[in-house]
Amino acid sequence: MNETIETMLNHRSVRKFKDEKLSPEQVQMIVEAAQMASTSSFIQAYSIIGVTDPDKKKKLAELAGGQDYVSDSGHFFVFCADLYRHSLIGQWEQADVEDSITSMEKFMVSVIDASLAAQNAAVAAESMGLGICYIGGLRNNLPEVSELLETPEHVVPLFGLTVGVPDQETAVKPRMPFQTIYHENSYRHQEETVKQELDEYNEAISAYYHDRTSGKRSDKWTQQMAAMLQKKNRMYMKDFVEGKLFAKK
Repeated sequence: MNETIETMLNHRSVRKFKDEKLSPEQVQMIVEAAQMASTSSFIQAYSIIGVTDPDKKKKLAELAGGQDYVSDSGHFFVFCADLYRHSLIGQWEQADVEDSITSMEKFMVSVIDASLAAQNAAVAAESMGLGICYIGGLRNNLPEVSELLETPEHVVPLFGLTVGVPDQETAVKPRMPFQTIYHENSYRHQEETVKQELDEYNEAISAYYHDRTSGKRSDKWTQQMAAMLQKKNRMYMKDFVEGKLFAKK
């Protein structure tokens, strides 16, 4: 096993950081690593906003649901789906790009591009001995986040990434079994098989929580998912995305 794969297999979310800011060199290295991610048709339909202003970080922590590690991190990156530049290119090059950049397809491209870039950034940061945690809670209040970050039309903040020097030791959370995730040649959808595999995974997750909390918690993964999915969450998203001139066609 090489060092890159070892770093990836040892990923864990870090939510407590030492009071140390990332250096400009570290920030640049992480962003440049992000930029080398694959991008559909070389469109590079994303932007990264580094938030260093303490007041803005504190406000984003509040908007994300009171996640203090946003403001306490060494650096906070916000990854955005971004076709703003491409709307300008249409004007400059006298090309009618409106139908394309407002399509669902290009919205998917921009989300995928941003996600690929973010994962490159995460692996780069962890390879440097830093800890990371993704922050999807920004989507709780995207109108306020967008206003705070001054994102124009054709730009949607998708999620944040906290990065910093870890100040805690956390265990690697078990993922689903290989055979549950990997399907060869066709999707295995037999309910009995899925149930058996998830029952086994439930045991692993329950044991993980039991050990982590000294017996105070032992819930199963399927219980977590059922409780989470039965709640209506961020139901404003379609209107917000369309308001930013994405996914209208």
